[in-house]
Amino acid sequence: MLTDVDILDGGKSLAVTLTGGARHRFHAIWLRDNAWDDKTRAPGNGQRLITLGTIPADTIVSKADIKSGQLHLTFAPEGRTIAFEGAWLAANVYDKPCRQVHGWTCPEIETWDATLGSRIPQAEFGDVSSDKAALARWLAGVRCYGFGKLNGGPVKPEALLGVAALFGYVRETNYGRYFEVRTEVNPTNLAYTGLGLQAHTDNPYRDPVPTLQILYCLENSAKGGENMVVDGFRAAERLHEEDARAFDLLTKYCARFEYAGSVGVRLRSRRPMIELAPDGELIGVRFNNRSAAAVVDVPFEDMADYYAAYRRFGEIIDDPAMEVTFKLSPGESFIVDNTRVLHARKGYSGAGSRWLQGCYADKDGLLSTLAAIESECGALGVSEAAE
Repeated sequence: MLTDVDILDGGKSLAVTLTGGARHRFHAIWLRDNAWDDKTRAPGNGQRLITLGTIPADTIVSKADIKSGQLHLTFAPEGRTIAFEGAWLAANVYDKPCRQVHGWTCPEIETWDATLGSRIPQAEFGDVSSDKAALARWLAGVRCYGFGKLNGGPVKPEALLGVAALFGYVRETNYGRYFEVRTEVNPTNLAYTGLGLQAHTDNPYRDPVPTLQILYCLENSAKGGENMVVDGFRAAERLHEEDARAFDLLTKYCARFEYAGSVGVRLRSRRPMIELAPDGELIGVRFNNRSAAAVVDVPFEDMADYYAAYRRFGEIIDDPAMEVTFKLSPGESFIVDNTRVLHARKGYSGAGSRWLQGCYADKDGLLSTLAAIESECGALGVSEAAE
């Protein structure tokens, strides 16, 4: 991987040339801080044994050599020589053009609309429960598209807890460890009625929001009640393509959300409807008309345009060309990335029955499980899961 190295700026940085001719610069202090020798990192878990304050502020590279594919660097004033793997350096290059477009997404994410069709990530519950490669392929699909289905699960209460256990843990809320989704006489939430629901993200009034939601079907003989999902990231991309100012307004100003439907509960949050990282990466969507509180963080001169942007974003989300629709059968379930994918339900009649159970979990557990399996079983082809 490494073909050449040059010390620059009196040792404050260096440049390495990789196979193919790509040349990348690294700062000496960055290299020293990210060393993987056993004096810097614990061999068992890779955690740092030192703080940045223990590394001399005037650290430079005094000597650099390439030996057997490794970069051997001597750091002064410590006088220590540490080896760096060429593959690790190539994977952690930061000397590259900065992204300029607001709303970019990482390469692992693919946005979609109603044309998604047969690419819906789905698997058999038995397969993902017993085969790590099958589980990784399904989880990679969820990572890519923000949702996925499981078929052939047991038709029994609390079976959804087994779905969460495939990759992590249930996140308990004021709704309990899990909740029932069926018609109630005096509902505390409109989800517990037969009304249709606009596509939305769940619990926008929490900070942080539950990042995953699982819905598991136990009965579904009522007429209607189909589930729908919409890619909030694709909706945000469409808004940006149509009207960059509208996109900027929904990222620049915070909306407010509130829930006070149960005794002793008053949840509030303040976040943009479209959330970007400081470098412009699209990292979240919060959209839930039922739980929207008064917007008070937008200046008077921008409020009319903000509301126009809000309206257009909702119109894009409601566009049938954006939605993927399916009806769950008993033993089937689906999971959504609640920071990205909006879900909805068509109305259903009183005839027959419809009973789903839902719970929340967190995306870090899913991504951790996926990364661990990919690391352990890379040869099994799990990296091709999202294709």
